[in-house]
Amino acid sequence: MKAYKFRIYPSKAQESEMMHHLWIAKNLWNELLFHAKMMYRDYERFPTRDAFQKMTKGSGLYSQAQQEIAHRVEGAIWRFCRLRKISRRAGFPRFKSLDRMKSIAYVQKGFRLGAKLKVTPFGEINMVKHREMEGGAKTLALKRESSGKWFAIFCVEEPPKVVKLNSGPRVGIDLGLQTFATLSDGNKITNPRHIRKYEERLAFLQRRLWHKHRGSRNRRKAKLRAARLYEKVKNSRRDFLHKTSKKLSDIYSLIALEDLSCQEMAETKLGKYINDAGWRTFSSMLCYKAENAGGKVVLVNPRGTTKTCSSCGKMQELQLSARVYACRGCGMVKDRDLNAAENILARATAGHAGSYACGEGAKETPLEEAGNQGHLPWCATTSLSHERAP
Repeated sequence: MKAYKFRIYPSKAQESEMMHHLWIAKNLWNELLFHAKMMYRDYERFPTRDAFQKMTKGSGLYSQAQQEIAHRVEGAIWRFCRLRKISRRAGFPRFKSLDRMKSIAYVQKGFRLGAKLKVTPFGEINMVKHREMEGGAKTLALKRESSGKWFAIFCVEEPPKVVKLNSGPRVGIDLGLQTFATLSDGNKITNPRHIRKYEERLAFLQRRLWHKHRGSRNRRKAKLRAARLYEKVKNSRRDFLHKTSKKLSDIYSLIALEDLSCQEMAETKLGKYINDAGWRTFSSMLCYKAENAGGKVVLVNPRGTTKTCSSCGKMQELQLSARVYACRGCGMVKDRDLNAAENILARATAGHAGSYACGEGAKETPLEEAGNQGHLPWCATTSLSHERAP
């Protein structure tokens, strides 16, 4: 499955009707969630999917769109239950305002793609189809961004195709903040620091927004200006990540990365800069781009990659401020990030202790069995192109 995102330009009448449907979807979400909370309070159980679907009838939305909202509510509730059952921190689903209801989904029916996009009940909508889709569209989501732009997102089932194996070299990559990525072959990719380029302007717009009265027209205008600048930062970041991941996946046959807990790391004092670097998005992009290029991505255990000497294998404590690794055992002196990148590659390469091939601390997924494996929870690709430590 692959997702295609296209910009659409609804007329004023169409946009008004689409906003009305978002308002209905918001109310429907809140009603279903309120009913679930009351039922749990009275009977200590949640409604079934069938019960949710029956409650959506006659809401004013297209039939499949309203059923999809019922599925969303049920999925959010049971996700909360599963996380709490394994002692993970999680919050119960919240009531939504109109700003938090972003999309309307159509599953299999209710839309048709031709010269224009025809959606029930909005009619034909102008769309910029900047590339052709390979395969048939299964689902459609009409999404409104905070900047006011509308997009059509198609989920497409692509036909299987044979990809020529990449015969390039292997590389280990150490992701960082001072340098975005350090490669085991000595190359470095600088960190563009997108948020730093716009943070003064963002702070100014946020102050302007703070001083506006809630519900006023000036506040809506100030909020729109801030949202458009945030969207510009996001687009520049994704452009950099797409170009970098595409270049790496075309050159290297095997790319080794650390299996970082980006969400936990983002909750530290450096969270602003970790989110700005986009490590998690970069890893996800590398996975599916490497698959399309005939290579694979290996995710290794990040523990000790910085403290271990890549020459003799001994470990020693290293402060975060120390940018050079000087081994007390063999006397090796090397850049800290380069040493870590070599350790990451060693853990993903056969013949080294702790590598996937040796079966120590990681797991090798054979290519012939990879087609039967499931998707990673955060990576939009099959395990044919990557492997991951248990």
